[in-house]
Amino acid sequence: MMSLMVHLKTVAHLRGKGDRIAKVTFRGLPFFSRVAENCEEVAHFNETFRWPIASRLDGNEMLEIQVYNYSKVFSNRLVGTFCMVLQKVAEEGHLELTDTLIDDNNTSIKTSVTLEIRYQSMDGTVGVWSDGEFLDVPDDRDGMFAFETDSLLSGQSHGSGTSPGRSLQGSIPTFRKAGKGVFSAMKLGKIKSSRDDHRKSDEPAVLDMEDLDRKAMRLAGTLDPDTISLASVTAVTTNVSNKRSKPDIKMEPSSGRPVDYQISITVIEARQLIGLNMDPVVCVEIGDDKKYTSMKESTNCPYYNEYFVFDFHVPPDVMFDKIIKLSVIHSKNLLRSGTLVGTFKMDVGTVYSQPEHQFYHKWAILSDPDDITAGCKGYIKCDIAVVGKGDNIKTPHKANETDEDDIEGNLLLPEGIPAERQWARFYVKIYRAEGLPKMNTSIMANVKKAFIGENRDLVDPYVQVQFAGQKGKTSVQKSSYEPIWNEQVVFTELFPPLCKRMKVQIRDSDKVNDVAIGTHFIDLRKISNDGDKGFLPTLGPAWANMYGSTRQYTLMDEHQDLNEGLGEGVSFRSRLLLSIAVEILDTTSPEIISSTEVQVETVSNISESATGKMDEFFLFGAFLEATMIDRKIGDKAISFEITIGNYGNQIDGVSKPSSTKKKKKDGDNEEEENELIQNSSEDEADEDGDLVSVSTTPLMKPVITDRNYFHLPYFEKKPCVYVKSWWQDQRRRLYNSNMMDKIADKLEEGLNDVQEIIKTEKAFPERRLRGVLEELSVGCSRFVTLANKDVNQAGRTKLDRERLKSCMREMDSMAQQTRQIRTQVKKNTVKEKVKMVQNFLQKLRFLAEEPQHSIPDVFVWMMSNNKRIAYARVPSKDILYSIVDEETGKDCGKVKAVFLKLPGKKGFGHAGWTVQAKLELYLWLGLNKQRKDFLKGLPNGFEEIKAMNNDPVLSSIPPVSLVYDMKQVFQLRAHMYQARSLFAADSSGLSDPFARVFFSTHSQVTEVLSETLCPTWDQLLVFDNVELFGEASELRDDPPIIVVEIYDQDTVGKAEFIGRTFAKPTIKMCDEHYGPPRFPPQLEYYQVYRGNCTAGELLAAFELLQIPFDEESIRRALIAVHNFAVPQIKIGQGGRADLPPLEGPTDSEHGPILPVPLGIRPVLSRYRIEVLFWGLRDLKRINLAQVDRPRVDIECAGRGVQSVLIQNYKKNPNFSTLVKWFEVDLPENELLHPPLNIRVVDCRAFGRYILVGSHAVTSLRRFIYSTPDKTSNNWATAAKLMNGYMVLTNGGSQPRSSPSLSSRTFSRPAGDILVNMDADPSIRKMDTVVKLDACLNCFLQTEEESDRDKKKKKKKKKGGVEEEDETDERMLDWWSKYFASIETLKETLRAQEAAQAEAEEREDLEIAAEAGGSKTKEKNKEKKGFKDKKKGPTADGTEKKPVKAKVDELLVYNKELESEYGNFEDWLHTFNLYRGKAGDDDEQALDDDRIVGRFKGSLCMYKLPLSEEITREVGFDPNMGMFQSIPHNDPINVLVRVYVVRATDLHPADINGKADPYVVIKLGKTEVKDKENYISKQLNPVFGKSFDIEATFPMESMLTVSVYDWDLVGTDDLIGETKIDLENRFYSKYRATCGISSNYSVHGYNVWRDPMKPTQILAKLCKDGKTDGPQYGPGGKVKVANRIFTGPTEIEDENGLKKQTEEHLALTVLNHWEEIPRVGCKLVPEHVETRPLLNVDKPGIEQGRIEMWVDMFSMDMPAPGPAIEISPRKPKSFELRVVIWNTDDVILEDDAFMTGEKMSDIYVRGWLKGQQEDKQDTDVHYHSLTGEGNFNWRFVYPFDYLMAEEKIVISKKESMFSWDETEYKIPPRLTMQVWDADHFSADDFLGAIELDLNRFPRGAKTAKQCSLNMIRNEHELPTISIFKQKRVKGWWPFVARDENDEMELTGKVEAELHLVTAEEAEKSPVGLGRNEPDPLEKPNRPDTTFLWFLSPLKAIRYLICNRYKWLIIKIVLAMLLLIMLGLFLYSMPGYLVKKLLGA
Repeated sequence: MMSLMVHLKTVAHLRGKGDRIAKVTFRGLPFFSRVAENCEEVAHFNETFRWPIASRLDGNEMLEIQVYNYSKVFSNRLVGTFCMVLQKVAEEGHLELTDTLIDDNNTSIKTSVTLEIRYQSMDGTVGVWSDGEFLDVPDDRDGMFAFETDSLLSGQSHGSGTSPGRSLQGSIPTFRKAGKGVFSAMKLGKIKSSRDDHRKSDEPAVLDMEDLDRKAMRLAGTLDPDTISLASVTAVTTNVSNKRSKPDIKMEPSSGRPVDYQISITVIEARQLIGLNMDPVVCVEIGDDKKYTSMKESTNCPYYNEYFVFDFHVPPDVMFDKIIKLSVIHSKNLLRSGTLVGTFKMDVGTVYSQPEHQFYHKWAILSDPDDITAGCKGYIKCDIAVVGKGDNIKTPHKANETDEDDIEGNLLLPEGIPAERQWARFYVKIYRAEGLPKMNTSIMANVKKAFIGENRDLVDPYVQVQFAGQKGKTSVQKSSYEPIWNEQVVFTELFPPLCKRMKVQIRDSDKVNDVAIGTHFIDLRKISNDGDKGFLPTLGPAWANMYGSTRQYTLMDEHQDLNEGLGEGVSFRSRLLLSIAVEILDTTSPEIISSTEVQVETVSNISESATGKMDEFFLFGAFLEATMIDRKIGDKAISFEITIGNYGNQIDGVSKPSSTKKKKKDGDNEEEENELIQNSSEDEADEDGDLVSVSTTPLMKPVITDRNYFHLPYFEKKPCVYVKSWWQDQRRRLYNSNMMDKIADKLEEGLNDVQEIIKTEKAFPERRLRGVLEELSVGCSRFVTLANKDVNQAGRTKLDRERLKSCMREMDSMAQQTRQIRTQVKKNTVKEKVKMVQNFLQKLRFLAEEPQHSIPDVFVWMMSNNKRIAYARVPSKDILYSIVDEETGKDCGKVKAVFLKLPGKKGFGHAGWTVQAKLELYLWLGLNKQRKDFLKGLPNGFEEIKAMNNDPVLSSIPPVSLVYDMKQVFQLRAHMYQARSLFAADSSGLSDPFARVFFSTHSQVTEVLSETLCPTWDQLLVFDNVELFGEASELRDDPPIIVVEIYDQDTVGKAEFIGRTFAKPTIKMCDEHYGPPRFPPQLEYYQVYRGNCTAGELLAAFELLQIPFDEESIRRALIAVHNFAVPQIKIGQGGRADLPPLEGPTDSEHGPILPVPLGIRPVLSRYRIEVLFWGLRDLKRINLAQVDRPRVDIECAGRGVQSVLIQNYKKNPNFSTLVKWFEVDLPENELLHPPLNIRVVDCRAFGRYILVGSHAVTSLRRFIYSTPDKTSNNWATAAKLMNGYMVLTNGGSQPRSSPSLSSRTFSRPAGDILVNMDADPSIRKMDTVVKLDACLNCFLQTEEESDRDKKKKKKKKKGGVEEEDETDERMLDWWSKYFASIETLKETLRAQEAAQAEAEEREDLEIAAEAGGSKTKEKNKEKKGFKDKKKGPTADGTEKKPVKAKVDELLVYNKELESEYGNFEDWLHTFNLYRGKAGDDDEQALDDDRIVGRFKGSLCMYKLPLSEEITREVGFDPNMGMFQSIPHNDPINVLVRVYVVRATDLHPADINGKADPYVVIKLGKTEVKDKENYISKQLNPVFGKSFDIEATFPMESMLTVSVYDWDLVGTDDLIGETKIDLENRFYSKYRATCGISSNYSVHGYNVWRDPMKPTQILAKLCKDGKTDGPQYGPGGKVKVANRIFTGPTEIEDENGLKKQTEEHLALTVLNHWEEIPRVGCKLVPEHVETRPLLNVDKPGIEQGRIEMWVDMFSMDMPAPGPAIEISPRKPKSFELRVVIWNTDDVILEDDAFMTGEKMSDIYVRGWLKGQQEDKQDTDVHYHSLTGEGNFNWRFVYPFDYLMAEEKIVISKKESMFSWDETEYKIPPRLTMQVWDADHFSADDFLGAIELDLNRFPRGAKTAKQCSLNMIRNEHELPTISIFKQKRVKGWWPFVARDENDEMELTGKVEAELHLVTAEEAEKSPVGLGRNEPDPLEKPNRPDTTFLWFLSPLKAIRYLICNRYKWLIIKIVLAMLLLIMLGLFLYSMPGYLVKKLLGA
């Protein structure tokens, strides 16, 4: 056997004198040392502890040593802890070391411990066991050992509890048998008794810090112990946020409340639809809403591009379960519904869980629900986005999309779902239910009973299952509380399904309407696993518990929603036994049913034991305190009831079934077989066989606490309840999820710590993170060892087994990955690693949720007047007991604060904010046979009171109440310092806040501070004589919760609730020293909640100080309790003297207010705050009067300053004096800075002031001024500003492709070469000399390189056509520039995506490499494939760019410009002023309505005194303070030029799902409406307009651009609007007045727009920035500051003459202005910004986007040139002439008349997509016998075409009722079809081909070479464009699909396509068909093709004579013979008669 031995030698550097004891723990087994008595500095223990161990020592296991000050009376006080990882020991087997201990807060203390550890493995030599090791080895299977020591107070009173390690008898551990022991506790690992849990929250993080520390460890044995502190080994980390101080309690239910959602779906096109010549319509259906696209005629690849929007206002659960269904319907019209081609289904939740909540440009696969054997029915390309409130969706840029699509690579499926989904059957088996409530009134029942004489159950249940939009129902079981169905509902659905949840509902069948009894959702992700070792969805057979409204039946159940599964159920409704299985179908097998209709079939019953063995459970609860009872209920007596399932439910629990089964007398409906089980259970059963559950506390009248709340006077006597119940024993499930939950809790807490460290900028977050990871990996490994022992086999389902396997795998790999990540945690990677670890946390939480229920949840109800008032729901797993500590529920055997809330909807809104009651509640749930431990966790010092005391046998009966005789007296000090950002509760927009602190049954109030949202109370509240029951040490570890409520004092009526927060105090016991590190406590911020919304923060600290007793009373108490004499107890002088003194008056009753004492309040220092007063804007009326003379008051921490009065707000809203300042004392710690309040008042007549509005600046951090560092030339700050838009400029506005030259802090947009004068010349990495040519196209290549690139380009040419090298200058316009820029934007985004994917991939690989996971590798392969595909078209940026570089570009921002430049608040900030009560909507969406104006200005704060340097600078104006060189704020006239390019994705405003948008622009009083130019029926209109408006700043500075919908009748509706603050832009140093273009030219499409030339701008910038320069030198150089730039120096004017100019040089500098030291910043480039359009009625949801930009020109400057022409391009008119020469190999459809030969009457039809009306047909080639046809027929198609967008533009009326024409843009596609003409029936369609005129395969030279491959491999073949080729001739194949959906060749056509422009067409016209002009010759057809009814004889001659000559002759001869025979027979009788009679 193996063993671990620890020799504990000494503990040194202890403080004070006293008795010490040590506790050594390994694998959860504690040993206690003997007591070292009266030791001072050093305690010599010199003891050896030994653990026999059964499994190898893992390097991750820990050894823990705790040293206590031993006390006989009070609990032992922990001195410190030493933890170490046993990695070293496991490797080397032996280790000696000395190390320091760490205290509660994880800080190192002086005390050190010296010890020696030996580990002996299997091959070791110590093989002999000593007798002491096993005293009592039980051979039983499921009990275990507890190694504990008997304690001094053990066993005397039943409830005093046995806490390990209170004292010791000798040092030999004695073993007591706990339960029925298992062989050795080792296997079960860590058995902590519940008492050791108390230090969970701050166990130190233990890590081995890389090799350095291992060396240290090795040395530790040899060196002097003091030379190396091994603190590094047990890496001391600080536990920042002590979780205990901030309990996380959510009051208001969040689910079930309706929210706004908008689902937008764009149906772009469909492809490959199965079927011939169809007219498809796409139907989009979400839930019950349906919308249809228009119909496209005779095509199976229709192009729609239609946009649909669905608005919903429902709870999230309902929303995400809705099904989105896309279906294609063929030939639907008004009269017929059409035939379904195929459908695609997905639930909304799947879309919402996608990145960005959307699928963009993905292909949905259609399948036919009626025929599952058929394959794919086609594809629909669509965008689907789901927007909740406040989500913003980044749509990729909607410019000219190219149509080359890779369908397979972009399927509409979430990541990880295979493209080929198979059909599967989902079997939901419904067996039976029990415990149903009654669902009818009993009146009817009594009537029935009187008539029929039988008693019926009052419910008729059936089960309804909903899945993937289909419903299935079982049969109805009439009148049964325990119905048995044994039926299965079968769904047929594609697998894996895109619907996440299945909804199972028990409903009550009723004649009028069926209602739900209970609902259960099954999440398919939880019952399956898609990994390579995964399993198909499976569940059960298991019981599902259903919860809902309370059980008493009322006709109108107000909580009916709860039964539908909305919101948290407030009561147990019933439980249902069900199972789920999935079978993948083999669709090829013949006997399969091909429909997907839901089927219901019967199944056989399952045995009782299938779900587990019935066992008896015992639930115990003790109510230690009931406070904060709402005053509405406070006048009646109150009792509490605890129920589990229907057990314990007194009022409405059990509807007695009428069945004849014998029922138990305590009214629990249980069958007799269970009675047998119960009676046979062990020997205890006899004792409590008749134990009657007591589930309610006795009634008691509340007493008043304060104005709002009451409490119940429990004091010493605490009522208890207990309930017995019978359930299947499935505890294992809960145990596993408990273990995972605990790991997750610990991880979450650790992560919060790390984030807090990062947030408060404390040191070493990486150490804490390593500690967290260490804990996580140890936890995961523990899980794997513990979960593996699978005990009870009965009732284990397939899911149990599979889930266990997958959990073990996940946890194992998590442990490995954690170790891996741990080694990578460095200071700079902390944040990203925290993100990764958060994924682990989510995964853990997901795994921990157990899909198969076992024991129902426990409900605690407060009853008054026999009515249920408020409840709390406690998950049963949280209070479930297990002998293994990790498996125990987190609240089992612990006292917890429980807040009761109102049920259902009553809990929403205001009612939900008030606490109904706060309970201190102790709960314990476990098997009845493990019952003896149920009082273990209660605070000690109580006597039990039994229900009946007369019977001595009943020792095991639980108590009905506990009487405490041990109580501690405490003083609570609440240091209430201040609050900030409180909720505005008054109409003034402020509040009059005061805080009320509740603790136990006491409450106190701070003073009321009026008119503020940021009160600084600075008040100490002292609660004296707070009595708490229980043991001191427990209180210390889990002190009771303090509730702080903040109210707004109103003069009339009661105070209004603002918000509440929870805290826990720091506790000082009387034997502890009041000093660091724990005391005095730190002020902390507590988040204040109002329902689910935050309502501010409270800065406070709480301490609870124990008041020592005097010794007499203690001795008396002890003797009374324990009937034995106690030796003399040494305790300091009694009374209050031991508490730290209070400053100020102590008479807290009436005395003045106590301030927060010095050690706790923050340290202050002197700051000066300078305020820049600029002006006020948009002030609204106050009480109907306009604001005329406003003033701004600034206040911070009691000091402040006022602005000057604005004399006339209307004339000039700016202030005349700009800068003022005040001095104030603020805390040193920036995080504690009080908020600064800005208030605007209006001065009215007679000295009245009226508050206009106010704003609180919560954090002053961004205004703190720090002196600039002179040495670094502001590179770093430049970088700081830059990194925001680095991404876009890098390779951004100009197509530059040089590697970035700069090796500085930020990578420069390449494109300049800088020579830094001061630094060394090595910065020039390249030898090539770079000149910036006129196009600024600086490729860093030598000439030959670029040539080579061109050649490469030629080789790679697509479609064989060379890109044209010269772009014609005249062709280019602004739009060319725009589209080129969009391409660039897309490329940048693509590059970013690729880079991101690459980074992720690298990370995955790193982890995978360590974990050796095969899965990740495969994923990477996929990813790589995916990425290469993406790279396809632009495989290498550099190759493509030289061609593109012909066009100058601008920058397209896909967001607002200001978000890119920090709102242009570089020196001028905007503060919104609020007034009025804050709204109570979830996310405070109504805040915008409260804005009454804006204050513009700025703040600057700095510590005094300021350094001299600044004030001494040249030109320093002392009046302006820190705000030097700020422009005047006098009014200024400005010309504002607004360019509106286009809008995208507008919200439809008309019934037809479209809108008729036009633009309206408002600025001040000016309003420009562009109503007459509305664009008909368009959701993506291109406006292309510019508007000039003259304005005067500051009066008119807010520009509003709105898009309205034009209506023929009625008013036009606003679609959405966007607002732009022009003033901030105008004054910004980023120079946002007119964007700087990338090139300077004086004519053409890229003309310079600014009236100032680049040289003038540069000169002005240099002057303003006090920078020397610019100096223009020879050879195209310019020097600014100390940077040199180069560039071209020549320019061409209109006539092509070259002139010398310096403008290019100046422009180069401006484009790189951010590189200039000190003054540099990024100047706004020429750009287009994309702004979201918002609508007040739908707050927070985008209504579309608008692309635009604004130029501003000051009027005192020279006037700017005319506006740039951006009107939409006019489409160019073309004519496409298609000559159909011949066809060949056309399949033959008809059988010839008479002869039966195969032939066809061929004709060809053609049209351009979108112009079906204009379809043209050739003449018919009759009777083609070989499939050959000759036509020589010409089609002519005129069309309008937009070159840039590659779309045809069609204008036509949608219907005869349309008012005007609608413009459509569709891709240019030519469709040609071949048909067989029939005379009497409809013509038969034979085949078709569709050519995309931009990219279609070259025609084959001959008919032979023309094959199906031309279509099949379209992507690989070279393609051509008719717009470049102009004329093309060749053979193309016709195709159709056969029955098996295979493509087949149905013919070939020889055609010639000729494209001419409209002008050319006019010059050389041609005729249609074979007509003049330019007629085609007649085809030479064989004679058979003549029409037979025109020349029948000819036709007969041809048809008959040639072929059937002999046949005809034969027939004629035969006919003659027949005629002769006939004649013979006819005349024969006559002749015979004649002859015979001889006539």
